[in-house]
Amino acid sequence: MDEVSSWLPGDRIVVASTDYSMHQAEEFNLLPCPECKSNQVKIDGSPLYLHIGEVIDGIDMRAEVGLLTRNILIQGEMEDSCYGQNQCQFFSFDTFGGHIKILRNFSSVHMSGVELKNMGQQILGSYPVHFHLAEDVDERGGYERPTYLDNLAIHHCFSRCVAIHGTHGLLVKDTIGYDTLGHCFFLEDGTEQRNTFYHNLGLLTRSGTILPSDRNEAMCLAIRSHVYGNYVPVPSTDCMAVSTFWIANPNNNLIENAAAGAQDVGIWYIFHRVPTGQSEGQYPEGHAEHTPLGIFYNNRVHSNFKAGLFIGKGVKTTRANAEDPREYLTVDNARFHPHQDADPEKPRVPAVIDGLIAFKNNDHGAWARGGDIIFRNSGFSDNGIGLTLASDGTFPTDEGSSLEVTRSIFVGESSNFGSQGGQNSYWGKGANGEYRTLPRNKTFPIRGFQIYDGPVRMAKCTFKKFIPTVDRYSSAIGFFMKNSWQISPQNNVSQILMEKSVGLKVFFGRSGQWFGSNDNDGDKMSIFHDLDGSVTGYPDTFIGRADNYLLRHPGCLTVPRWNGVMCTGKFAQLYIQARRPENLTLSIARAAYHSHPLRLQGVNRGAPYQQYQPVVMLEQAYVIQWDGRAPEDIILYPINFNRGDWLCVALCYPRESVFQVVADIYQRRTGTVHSVKHYLAAPSRASALSRTGERLFYFDRASGYLFVHLQAQEARKGHSYCSQQGCERIKILAHMYPGDSWSCGPNPFPERPAAAQRPVSRHPPGPCRACGAPQLAITSTPSVKYIRIQIQSLSRADVQNHLTSAFIKINDTVFLLSRRGIFFMVLDACSGAVVSRRHFGTVAGENAASAITDYVQTFIKERSLVLVCSRDIADMVGSSKMSVFTTLGSAKPIVFHKEGSFAMLGYKGQAKPSWIKVLNRPGYQKAASLQHYVPLKLKEYQCPANDDESLKFAFSQNHWEHISVEAMAPQD
Repeated sequence: MDEVSSWLPGDRIVVASTDYSMHQAEEFNLLPCPECKSNQVKIDGSPLYLHIGEVIDGIDMRAEVGLLTRNILIQGEMEDSCYGQNQCQFFSFDTFGGHIKILRNFSSVHMSGVELKNMGQQILGSYPVHFHLAEDVDERGGYERPTYLDNLAIHHCFSRCVAIHGTHGLLVKDTIGYDTLGHCFFLEDGTEQRNTFYHNLGLLTRSGTILPSDRNEAMCLAIRSHVYGNYVPVPSTDCMAVSTFWIANPNNNLIENAAAGAQDVGIWYIFHRVPTGQSEGQYPEGHAEHTPLGIFYNNRVHSNFKAGLFIGKGVKTTRANAEDPREYLTVDNARFHPHQDADPEKPRVPAVIDGLIAFKNNDHGAWARGGDIIFRNSGFSDNGIGLTLASDGTFPTDEGSSLEVTRSIFVGESSNFGSQGGQNSYWGKGANGEYRTLPRNKTFPIRGFQIYDGPVRMAKCTFKKFIPTVDRYSSAIGFFMKNSWQISPQNNVSQILMEKSVGLKVFFGRSGQWFGSNDNDGDKMSIFHDLDGSVTGYPDTFIGRADNYLLRHPGCLTVPRWNGVMCTGKFAQLYIQARRPENLTLSIARAAYHSHPLRLQGVNRGAPYQQYQPVVMLEQAYVIQWDGRAPEDIILYPINFNRGDWLCVALCYPRESVFQVVADIYQRRTGTVHSVKHYLAAPSRASALSRTGERLFYFDRASGYLFVHLQAQEARKGHSYCSQQGCERIKILAHMYPGDSWSCGPNPFPERPAAAQRPVSRHPPGPCRACGAPQLAITSTPSVKYIRIQIQSLSRADVQNHLTSAFIKINDTVFLLSRRGIFFMVLDACSGAVVSRRHFGTVAGENAASAITDYVQTFIKERSLVLVCSRDIADMVGSSKMSVFTTLGSAKPIVFHKEGSFAMLGYKGQAKPSWIKVLNRPGYQKAASLQHYVPLKLKEYQCPANDDESLKFAFSQNHWEHISVEAMAPQD
């Protein structure tokens, strides 16, 4: 893509992997190449692996190419093998290299054009480039020329790439970190702010020994000198977090960087609850977790084993002790919830992830936990799971933040089939029957967008190529597996485009491999709201798991393939805390479906209280029982209730129980309680459940049921679980006598049919014009507009076998080719408008060749995209070599194969764009087929400055059929 005329013969480059394994990165020496254009080099040797060089299925998967050679070389002097106290049990090579350390109060530091090789040591503080407690190094620190690192090549080094420690305002630009140990671009203590990483490339980031988060499994288990006592670390949670960009404070800028392969994570935003190391005490507890995110724009993450982008987690900020024996700086829990001035009392400041490209990450394209976090203009392709949005946490710790993804594209299995080898573990059949590399495992259930907790929102997104196979489920929308935690009914989707290549839109899982019993509380409660019907075809519909009778009513529709059910209605959550005893299984049933209770295990086994979080339909009656004697102390929180929303609840207790029932409002931030009101015993069930506003309860000793009416009295705002006044709740304290019977009947409410609810009603027919991502392609050059081209030719055998039609497809408009011969379609390369089309029939010999030559030379103008398609060209094989195709970019003249097929994506003009493609197939091969995203209005086309003509199609019906993609339904 870029101009590289300054790269010289003898220089060394690295080409990044475009597959799941970072080990497919390859190095080459450059050869003399007088014939090369300004964006071309000639390499010594052949690649072992496929490296993608184009936009595929709307996602920019082009391999990054890094120049490793610089004019100035600083390198460590190395021994032939590992020696001494240099962790030789983990490394067979010498890891004791040189290092550059920059301390505060320098006059100026500007490094540019430097190559650093064999630098760094597996010792704390010895890194290739290390800014050590330098404080402010920009204008704020008095530097008129702010400090920068520019155009460095840091490769084959032994401890990080650039370490920024207690330093603020540094610019790191156009720098490569390749084949290094430990976190590469590294912020150390959590205090580092206002640093900018601009257009850097990091790849082949391997594990190191210095911090727990640097270590792989073997290192994690073996290095135990700083744990307490005999504690054995748990590698998957304590360690195994090595990242190319380790961002320990959110107030830093990442712009146009590429994290192209790490043992664990490409970019990890990690949160230090308090500053660590030598920066201890420099900000108050929790400050980093509330700090707004700096700029995140147009970054790429791929070929990472665990995740491309990870937002969440923290580090342990206390030393190992008997209470917590883990090592200092072990990976720990933390949640990101940004607020103005890092003050949770002030308004939220959403973190914006703008322009992320995440592909071929083995586990996750991106994972974000917290709120508010917004992903937009992003692309996810060929990841185990494209994107998971997990809320700040479950109620009551979470106050109700939200996450969102908009204007983005999700692809399940793209046309980037990958290559075997380079530590890629899984090679198997894809959904289209062709072999390809696979993420995680051949049977792993691929998901585009994964819902966890909530509320999460998705709008204006496009999904492609999620097709289940006999080996694995693959769905556009899925849920976190083996989930014990709450799922919010406020999760919602709108303006979604599911292309015809999506075979499974939604999947709730089934018991078996990966899903386990599929019987955890969160599994059962999985739900989202289709606001406009763009996913289901039924607007204002809630989609839940098929066996969840808390949602059901007679108007619902089941979708067996999804293991789902679609229902209308109003839904919220009932949060139940239970103490003494807490390790009980709760059974909750809607009175109308009392024979189909839902059993919830709770999520806090062993904690002082247990919590259950069922999704409930409002204005209904519910029956709650336990698998033992009821808890003495229960708190009911109606969450996500708007003012006036209500439920009737019956709870089973021993017959001689005596109750104290209190309503109050709990302010979580201050821990205070106000508006305390005591419930009075009512004379009858009817009076307790009447919606008069009186605070009454009724205990029916005959049945053993306590009846309570729950109604939200206060207004709720935004995504908060609770009202603006705090969390309304009802506390039930029961005094029970030993030996008192506690079994109850299944339904204390009068038998009556399920409450009438509006049945689901189908969406009006016709395509949604405003659905899907507004852009065709998510690329590293978002200013460049693309046009999607597909050309499908047919050989004579294809025509005789009545196979799919020959066609040219431009974006979503399909042109069927019904006559034999060669077809040309010409588009203006600046606007994308169709300006010419011509059919050349099956006239044998020179006549066809002459007519095509005359058309190309005379009628096709400069700056033209030329699309060529064939249908049964057997009668044209008498043509001589057709040199005119070299005018359109072919490397040599064309001779059509007998009974074969031909397709070409060409260009007529002064330039020779890299996207030119030619396929000339004999009849015994698969017919020629091209797919490509072609950039419009590139600088090399020399388009007029005022040419901003919108994309139009100008064509006649002469020899053409024009139909919509919906009517024809070609295979994408």
